[in-house]
Amino acid sequence: MLPLLISTFFTVFLAELGDKTQLAIVSISGTSNRPGAVFAGSAAALVLASLVGAAAGGSLSAVIPTDALQLAASLGFLILGTRLILRAGAAAADPAGDA
Repeated sequence: MLPLLISTFFTVFLAELGDKTQLAIVSISGTSNRPGAVFAGSAAALVLASLVGAAAGGSLSAVIPTDALQLAASLGFLILGTRLILRAGAAAADPAGDA
């Protein structure tokens, strides 16, 4: 159990560095003089999101094959990444900021 706990911790920790969640936390904390409250709120949100993911993953894997779940997650990330790239390209092409 300990190796799974450690590998999960490091995987999530490294995945969260520099992502939109961290950037949102930095921006919220920058507009507040209460970084402890920002930390508590963001930590609670991440714990809840992780709980939902772990519960859903365990339940879904009993019904849907793991390969299909991984394919669906991969396609979801591919779609999100493509949309972000296209939006960034549109914003760069429109200096007025109408994109």
